[in-house]
Amino acid sequence: MIRIVLAEDQSMLRGALAALLGLEPDLEVVGTAADGEAAWRELQRHGPDLLVTDIEMPGLTGLELAGRIQRHGLATKVVIVTTFARGGYLRRALDAGVQGYLLKDAPVGQLAGALRQVHGGGRAIDPQLALEAWSEADPLTDRERQVLRLAGEGHAANDIAGRLHLSHGTVRNYLSEAIGKLGVGNRIEAYRLARQKGWL
Repeated sequence: MIRIVLAEDQSMLRGALAALLGLEPDLEVVGTAADGEAAWRELQRHGPDLLVTDIEMPGLTGLELAGRIQRHGLATKVVIVTTFARGGYLRRALDAGVQGYLLKDAPVGQLAGALRQVHGGGRAIDPQLALEAWSEADPLTDRERQVLRLAGEGHAANDIAGRLHLSHGTVRNYLSEAIGKLGVGNRIEAYRLARQKGWL
């Protein structure tokens, strides 16, 4: 049996995916989670073969979870299933050690096949996304991305500085760098463009 932990913040979708995957003779969903931190606890509890996760969730994102799995040297392989058809997300996912990246509108049979492929040591990447991912590089550093994400969520520079343990001036510099790299007029435009490209 291929043992799976499923992380998805939408409860109806999480339940449907768990039920559909459970119908496959060789797949077993051993744990589910509604956010990234709960998913991390499930991973530690069950030590599954695969983590099937969305990207955007409360707590830790799917990409942050994948990075944590990689840093801790866990054997669990990561497959992202998302609505975000953005090349920037795929590039960051691959950098975080993700072996599978599929869109939620894929048929469940395709997902099951992809899970078997990843479990067997292969990769399963949506082909259209793979083409797009290599057409445009993400210009942002990790710090610029963190600062821009918080700014886009409405946090003031002082608040961001406190959260990230940076000085107010350093936060302003990161925002200025991000705005310049993206060629936009302000932090809100920078946030919107970076989100649209899948760089946040």
